Amino acid sequence: MKFSDMKYTRPHMDTLKAAADKAAAEIKSAVSADTAADAYLAWDKTAGGYSTMYNLCYIRHTINTEDKFYSDENEFFDNTNPTFTEYNQAVAKALAESKFRPELEKKFGRVMFINTDIFLKSFSPEIVPEMQEDNKLTTEYEKLIASAQIDFDGKKLTLSQLTPYKQSPDDELRHKAWAAESGFYKEHEAELDRIYDDLVRVRNAEAVKMGFKDYVPLGYLNMCRNSYTAEDVAKFREAVVKYIVPAADKLYREQAKRIGAAYPLRYPDTPVAYRDGNAVPKGSPEDILEAGRRFYHALSPLTAEFFDFMMENELMDVLSRKGKAAGGYCTELTDFECPFIFANFNGTQGDVEVITHEAGHAFAAYVNRHKRPTDIQLPTLESCEIHSMTMEFFGWASAEDFFGEGAKKFCRKHFEDAIKFIPYGSMVDHFQHIVYENPAMTPAARIEEWKKLTAVYMPWIDLDGSPFYGEGRAWQRQTHIYERPFYYIDYCLAQTAALEFWVIMQRDRNEAFERYMKLVSLGGTETFDGLVAAAGLDTPFGDSALKTIAEAAEKWLSENPAK
Repeated sequence: MKFSDMKYTRPHMDTLKAAADKAAAEIKSAVSADTAADAYLAWDKTAGGYSTMYNLCYIRHTINTEDKFYSDENEFFDNTNPTFTEYNQAVAKALAESKFRPELEKKFGRVMFINTDIFLKSFSPEIVPEMQEDNKLTTEYEKLIASAQIDFDGKKLTLSQLTPYKQSPDDELRHKAWAAESGFYKEHEAELDRIYDDLVRVRNAEAVKMGFKDYVPLGYLNMCRNSYTAEDVAKFREAVVKYIVPAADKLYREQAKRIGAAYPLRYPDTPVAYRDGNAVPKGSPEDILEAGRRFYHALSPLTAEFFDFMMENELMDVLSRKGKAAGGYCTELTDFECPFIFANFNGTQGDVEVITHEAGHAFAAYVNRHKRPTDIQLPTLESCEIHSMTMEFFGWASAEDFFGEGAKKFCRKHFEDAIKFIPYGSMVDHFQHIVYENPAMTPAARIEEWKKLTAVYMPWIDLDGSPFYGEGRAWQRQTHIYERPFYYIDYCLAQTAALEFWVIMQRDRNEAFERYMKLVSLGGTETFDGLVAAAGLDTPFGDSALKTIAEAAEKWLSENPAK
C-alpha cells in the first residue's frame, strides 16, 4: 500500500485497555503453553495496531510540524504512550510469570524474555505523569529546532538547508554560515537551557520513584541493554581514548595541513576535507534515489526487491522544506508490514549516506517484517545501528555512480568520518553520564564539563573565539541528548562492528555480505553480544576490536592518500 493511502485513525484507549486485560487474564488462566501463546499473539496484533497509528501520526507530524491536525494527534500520543506502556506491561508481566514460561521461551526465544524482564524493571504506573511531561518537553525541543528560519544568502533556510554552506570551501561563506547557525542557538539559549533542565529534573524524578539513586540505571533499562553494563561502556570509552583518539587526531592534523588551516582547528574548519571542496552527489534528489536503486539491485536480489518496494509505495520522504523536522530516521508501520524513511536532503554527501544508512535500517525491517510476535523482529538499538552503518560501507561499490569523479574523495572522507565519529559519540555518552549522575548541575556547570571532555576526546578542537560552539554549547544541537538519553553510544558500538565488517570487505566483499545477512536475518532473536558473535566479530568491549580497527585504518589511509 502507498503511504498516501494509509488511513490514520486515533486509537481508542478503552478498547486497548480491555484487550490488555483480556490477554493478561487469558495468559494467567491458560491451560497450556499454546493457549498462553495465542493470547499473547492476539495482544501483539492489537499493540501493533496502536504502534502503527502512532508511527503514522509521528511521520506525518515530522514531515510538517505546522500541520495542526497531526500536531494535535502527536500531543495525544505524548499523553497516551505512557498509559499504553502500562497496558503493555500488564500483559508482559503475565507472560513473564506464566507457569509455562520454559515452553514459551522455546517457542518465542529466550531473548524476548530477557528483554521482557528488563521492560518490567523499567516502568511503573506511578511514573506516568513524569513520562507525559518528558514527552511534551522533547516535542517542545523538536518544534523549536524545526522552527528555525535563518536569513542567509538571500533566503530563509532551515538548519538542514544551511548545512551545504557550513561545508563550503569558501572560508568567508562557511564561517558566516556557522555564525548564522550559532546565532539561532544563541537566540534560544535560555529556552534550550530551560528545556534540558526540566528534562533532567523529570527523568531523575522517574528514577527516584522507581527506587534508583539517579537516572543512569533507569536510562540503561529504557535502552534495553541486554548483554552489557555501564561499566562495560566505560571500558569501551577508555579504549576509544587509547586507540581511536590518536588515530582521529592524526587525521585532523593531516586535514589542517591539506586545507591550510591552523591546528587545533576551529569548528567551522572541521567539515572541509579538501581545499577544493568535499565530494557532492551528482544530479538531483531524484538522480540520487535512482543511483540508490542501481546500488541495491547490484548488491543482491533481496536488496533489489526491498528498494523497489520502498520506491513503489512512497516509503521515503527525503526533501528538506519549511516546517519539516530536522534529522533523519527509519521507523516501522507494523500493520502495513513496511518501514518508512524520513530524511532531509541538502546536497551534501549526507544525502547518499541516508540512502545507505536509513535504508540499512529499513532493509533489516523489511527482511524481518513477517516475524511474530513483533518483539522478535528487530534487536536492540545498538544492534540495529550495525545494519545501517555497515550498509554505508557496502555503498562504496557504487560511489562512482553517486559522486562521479568525486568517488575517491567520498570514500576517503566517509572513512575518515567513521573514525572521527567514535570519539565524538563517546564524548556525548560520557557527558550524559556526568549530567544524570549529577542532576542538580547548573547549565553553566554542564558547559564546563563539555569543555573538559572536549579536551580529552577532541583535542583537535580550538574552543577559543567561536560563538555558541566555543562556549561549550555544541551539545545543544545534538537532538539525541534531549530526546533519547544514552542512545548515542549505540552508534559508537555499531560503528565499531561496521568497521570490523569493513576490514572483512577489504579481503572478501562476498564473505562480508554473507556474514552481514546472517546478522540481519536473526532480527531480534539474539542479544547484541550474540549477534556480534554470530557474525564472527570481536566484541567492542575489549581492546582487540578497536586496536585492530586503528591498525587497519592506518594501513588503508596510507595506501589511499587524500588528494
